[in-house]
Amino acid sequence: TEPFNLVINFVGLQGPHWEYCQDFSIDQHLFYHRPKRSLSWQEAKDLAAALHEPLMDRDKPLWEFHLIDGIKGGRFAIYLKLHHAYADGMTMTSWLNRSLSESPEGYDLAPVWELPPPRRSGAASGKTSLTSALGKLTGQAWRQVLTAGGIAKLSAQQYLERSGLTHEAVALLFSTAKDTPMTGSATPGRSIATSSVAMDRLNRLRKSTCSTLNHVALACIDGAMHRYLAASGIVLDHPISIQMPVNLRTDGDGPAGNKLGITLVDLARPTDDPYRRLREIGYKLRNVKNQVAGVPGSSFEQFTILVAGMSEVIDKLQLTDRLPTNGHTVVSNVPGPVHPLYLLGSRVERMYPISTLAPGLRLNITMFSYAGVLHFGLVGTRDLENLQDLADLVVDEFEALENAVASR
Repeated sequence: TEPFNLVINFVGLQGPHWEYCQDFSIDQHLFYHRPKRSLSWQEAKDLAAALHEPLMDRDKPLWEFHLIDGIKGGRFAIYLKLHHAYADGMTMTSWLNRSLSESPEGYDLAPVWELPPPRRSGAASGKTSLTSALGKLTGQAWRQVLTAGGIAKLSAQQYLERSGLTHEAVALLFSTAKDTPMTGSATPGRSIATSSVAMDRLNRLRKSTCSTLNHVALACIDGAMHRYLAASGIVLDHPISIQMPVNLRTDGDGPAGNKLGITLVDLARPTDDPYRRLREIGYKLRNVKNQVAGVPGSSFEQFTILVAGMSEVIDKLQLTDRLPTNGHTVVSNVPGPVHPLYLLGSRVERMYPISTLAPGLRLNITMFSYAGVLHFGLVGTRDLENLQDLADLVVDEFEALENAVASR
């Protein structure tokens, strides 16, 4: 079913658009891996990393489903490779909820590629009157005006910050120095690292510090990245900058497709005080929230497309290693299922997000909550040495923040 039987056609005056795949074959998208001997968890991650790197054939629907069998302890893993054009994180979570069961006794198999597409609300039926057509046209024109105004406002904020008329009001785009191995053209090979923190611990920190989940998680990720770099002899004297996806969905938006923007955030100035880091990041994220709320969602979405297009052009022209990059890494948070899910009676123990590398960046960190646990999925180029150390340091930073808060 849609969109799993669609391909992207890049030819034509209308630009990239969806078309039905005329020679669709499910055998080109389903893969079973049965190793000769049992795999450790690290070996399973290494296999997923090898599957993650190659580009998919643009002439076919851009998704793959891999079942990795034979993991020690009688376990198996599922690796789903899906192009971001099909869905954002919220949509993928919706698909997971619909394809898996909340009961261990639920044995109805509903693979994501066979789920019926959700009904579109407000579908037109019958003829459209001239009055309603004119009203719709007027509304579209007005929304375009508001969108253009919002883009102008976002551009003006960048100009004011770059010219020094404002100070730390917004993070400057394409101004990140190449002083860490996390930036630059993507090199061959991928590594995947994972870690997890119980949501109970995170919620206690959140409540005791009057912070949000994102504040706490980003403070720990920020501290972990500084420690990871310091272990390689890289001590920064400035904040780490991240690209952070923002959910732009409203109550009237459907559950399918993409509806997000990406903003640049300067995290905390280097400090050994986890509590101070948390407070500074909270201040920065409140500024970001005000920036996003100050323009229509369509403006932020279109501005994101413009910035992403610039990154793609720089990468295609092989200028990534010569020009400043747009941040050090991407960090995103996708809320997942609250209750345990089951696949044909087997409990899904963990869900780790494995995202893509943005142009000019060699690291992606994604958070995904599932059944009372916040999981961290890190993917990076293979030359980012000891990536699992970074994932483990995130957990260490949670403990450091807990101790810092308890001592106050």
